[in-house]
Amino acid sequence: MARGFRGKVWAFLLVAVLVLTVVGCGGGQQAKPEEKSEEKEGAAAPEGDIIIGHFAPLSGDTAAWGQMEIKGVQLAEEEVNKAGGVLGRKIKIISYDDAGDKVQAVNVAKKLISQDKAVVLIGSQTSSNSMAANTVCEQLKVAAIGTAATNPRVTVDENGKLRPYYFRVCFIDPFQGRALAYFAAKRLNFKKAAILYDLTEDYSVGLNEAFQENFKELGGEIVCVESFKAGDEDFRAQLTKIKEYDPDMILIPIYYKEGALAMKQARELGIDATFIGGDGLESQVLIELAAGAAEGVYFSSHYSVDDPSPEVQGFIERFKAKFNGEVPDVNSALGYDAVMMAVDAIKRAGKAEPEAVRAALEQVSGLKGVTGTLTIDPATHNPLDKTVVINTVKDGKIAFVERLDIKALQ
Repeated sequence: MARGFRGKVWAFLLVAVLVLTVVGCGGGQQAKPEEKSEEKEGAAAPEGDIIIGHFAPLSGDTAAWGQMEIKGVQLAEEEVNKAGGVLGRKIKIISYDDAGDKVQAVNVAKKLISQDKAVVLIGSQTSSNSMAANTVCEQLKVAAIGTAATNPRVTVDENGKLRPYYFRVCFIDPFQGRALAYFAAKRLNFKKAAILYDLTEDYSVGLNEAFQENFKELGGEIVCVESFKAGDEDFRAQLTKIKEYDPDMILIPIYYKEGALAMKQARELGIDATFIGGDGLESQVLIELAAGAAEGVYFSSHYSVDDPSPEVQGFIERFKAKFNGEVPDVNSALGYDAVMMAVDAIKRAGKAEPEAVRAALEQVSGLKGVTGTLTIDPATHNPLDKTVVINTVKDGKIAFVERLDIKALQ
């Protein structure tokens, strides 16, 4: 009996020790929530930068555009942050080279969203790359703002369905095509037009179609249409055929590299018709490559350095101050405006979340930009009432001709 009693005592003491141990451990665990509570009551850890992604052709055939665009993007980033950022946070713009390639555009768009956590994208320069990147934007549900992507299908597909995650700051090709046709028929009084276009580039195909339709409506005649494929550099065969029709003008809805080659080869063949092109021609590189053959060419644009408006002249002054006196081109202006539109949307969304930013982009209204006032049409994601500037090459420099009246183009 004595041994049984002692056993019960020891058992009791063992249980007591275990209970005290558990209570002690439990007390230690209760201290952690108290520490967390103290952290919440103190100063909250600052949120990081708001990431905006940017992709453009920084190499390849259209690198001249991307290299000027990124400077406009960098100026906008600097100005926003100097003014205090947005929602109390700085913005950080991460830029990647899409090399003017559709596959690369898809890859960098995916990287910017999945790896860098961008809440909105800026890009791309071209319509083809923007349409390629759209698949990523729709899958990952992050909006993008095209800079110079003028093909209508960037924001609305071939069936007329809105692409919910793509927007743009530039005008579209049907509008641009009508402006070029109006300028050719009404300002220059041209009656016969020939066309040389790139059948593999969405931008070129769309602008060609828009010009033809409108030029015919205005009483003009399309006397010859010739095409080529991306990568071609010898256009003498097509130009020789065009020469047979003796047109007043030759529409070249192509990019500056091919445009320079076409004009140079045309002059070598004795063709003296006036060349007219879209915004894809605008680059100082066009003038350099054409070696004098670009003199007198006309092309549509979104902006002119000769525009006296405070927005344009102030932008030029600040750009020159940052980039050692360099004068910004149209791509710099479009890149700048795209960043400012993204920042405006983030601010109005009240939070840096992709879906909220996308919704706010649809409500952009009356935002004064370098290339005009931006008001987004929710039904198309295109800016309303953008004007078209006509520029020319005079004495080896890009020069302003006129800003076309929107009412005349409607």
